[in-house]
Amino acid sequence: MTATSPSPPSPPPAAAGSGPRRWALLLVLAGNMLIDALEVSVVLVALPAIGAGLGLSLWTVQWTMSGFALGFGALLLLGPRITARWGRRPVYLAALLVFAAASAAGYLADSAAVLIATRVVKGVCAALTAPTGLAIITVAFREGPEQRRAVSVYSLFGAAGFTVGLLLSGALTEVDWRWTLLFPAPAALVLLVAGARLIPRDPPRRDRLPAPAPWAPALLRDGTLLRSAAGAAALNGTYLGLLLLSTFELQTEWGWSPWWTALAFLPACLPPALTALHAGRVAGRFGTARLIAAGALAAVTGYGLRLVSPAPDSYATGLLPTLLLVGAAFALSFAPLNMQATSALPPASRGAAVALYQAAVQTGAVVTLCLVAALHGALGDRPALLLVTAIGSLGALVALTGLRGPGGRGPGGWPGKGDALVTSGGPR
Repeated sequence: MTATSPSPPSPPPAAAGSGPRRWALLLVLAGNMLIDALEVSVVLVALPAIGAGLGLSLWTVQWTMSGFALGFGALLLLGPRITARWGRRPVYLAALLVFAAASAAGYLADSAAVLIATRVVKGVCAALTAPTGLAIITVAFREGPEQRRAVSVYSLFGAAGFTVGLLLSGALTEVDWRWTLLFPAPAALVLLVAGARLIPRDPPRRDRLPAPAPWAPALLRDGTLLRSAAGAAALNGTYLGLLLLSTFELQTEWGWSPWWTALAFLPACLPPALTALHAGRVAGRFGTARLIAAGALAAVTGYGLRLVSPAPDSYATGLLPTLLLVGAAFALSFAPLNMQATSALPPASRGAAVALYQAAVQTGAVVTLCLVAALHGALGDRPALLLVTAIGSLGALVALTGLRGPGGRGPGGWPGKGDALVTSGGPR
């Protein structure tokens, strides 16, 4: 995710600071990327405890997840214009401060409305800091190997975020579910203080042609972009929908603790984190279209297996095979989806295209979580799982149409100036 126009040329080394100072800056940016990414999952296994603590139904409590995705997706389309108007550094630091305040407010929340509002606000802040952090890297680090290493570290922290958030959610919920909401506040404040010292001032503006907005007709007519956005929305939404259903099944029906629930989900979230740094090389060898199709088919096979299997006698014969297939689906296709989304676009359009693509990913999460929760409340587990399988099947059909495209080979995996990069490596 980047701004709506290509980043300005990298400043000379003196302007970016000394080597150690630049790598300290990277640690701050990557640390914040980790926090942004883990916010997706940090409340996941705490949902039954949050619902019991505040007297909320599944439909209401799921908004602590989908509310974050809603705020994130809504601001992605406007974020580049905000940073262009006010500057990367001021926006980044202000978003960190608001993020910390929202975390504290969530800890103190005594109603669903306040809790959900804080999650929406945190999603808005993440939509400002995650892409802005990547844009700052393109200014602070020299183009070439140095910048590629920096982007690698940033991406790795993002890829690990979902898994870290899941484990923290399990551990903290064992003590008190409110800690899952509060713990990012002190971390964000530490990053704010360090960022105020390390984040460089915005470079002078240069006259350049305005880049297209995310809703520009040319982007909305780009078949590759739209196909990638639809596939990623289906994959992300169904994945989170499955985990939502499984969280309540394991804790309310099987009697598992939050910590053991978090451990149970590792087969689904570890593969994309462990393979994130190799995604570009694999896509260069096999082509993005093939990997996307293989991933979509693996996901829908996992959902279908869960749907048709009888009531499981154990985790190993019930949920585990589905989680392994869905984890493989993300490892195969999530990064290639991002690469394919912008592969046919000129550099000046890629920032806007990524904003549109990532907004679609978040919309997939919001819509699917809401539908799954509503169907579960009205008809039970199996109809909700049938919906997940149906959406996954639509995603697979979209992916298979991509095999008819010319070659299906995406970029080599490293962004150039103004290019986009998946910074989460997992669901957002």
